[in-house]
Amino acid sequence: MVSGDMKKHLVAKTGLQPEEQRLLFRGKEKDDDEHLHTAGVKNLSKILLLEDHTSKQKKVVDDVKVVEEVKKSETFSKASGAIAEVQSEVDKLSERVAALEVAVNGGTNVAEKEFVVLTELLMRQLLKLDSIDAEGDAKLQRKAEVRRVQNFVDTLDALKAGKSNPISNNHNTVAVKTEWETFDSGVGSLTPPSPAPSSTRVTQDWERFD
Repeated sequence: MVSGDMKKHLVAKTGLQPEEQRLLFRGKEKDDDEHLHTAGVKNLSKILLLEDHTSKQKKVVDDVKVVEEVKKSETFSKASGAIAEVQSEVDKLSERVAALEVAVNGGTNVAEKEFVVLTELLMRQLLKLDSIDAEGDAKLQRKAEVRRVQNFVDTLDALKAGKSNPISNNHNTVAVKTEWETFDSGVGSLTPPSPAPSSTRVTQDWERFD
């Protein structure tokens, strides 16, 4: 019988798993694949069984690592699911942003309320993303989605600015008026034209011919 087989038989009696056992004969520990009879073990020979605390501690550490990995996996799944829900909502809102962009670029008069409401809905999605506890790959997913939402908000701000400040002809109008005012006299001049000769003088000129 090899030492490893004896350890298996001792599990039921000791409650120790084979990797937690140390078998010593004549002061020397026996390897699992070592045949006991070749080491001099005979009937009524005494074999010392010791508990391997190092192995037990290693097992505890391994168990802790497994638990941590399970928790990380669960956290990742939960975070990814929450991010996916936000992505779905943002996809719907992105269609509305695209529709507004087409309308504004096409010259359609869009109410300011449309920009305000849509921006508020996008900001709510940013708050949802901020509340998601994410690590590793999930954290990268969240960061990418935050950037996407912010880009849509920036687009709305630009569209709103373009709608609120259309190209105006007011400056051209002022320029035209200023040019008219530079004339020395005549229509549109700030300086009134010289008065015409009075009718009295004309009458006096005619009276001189007799």
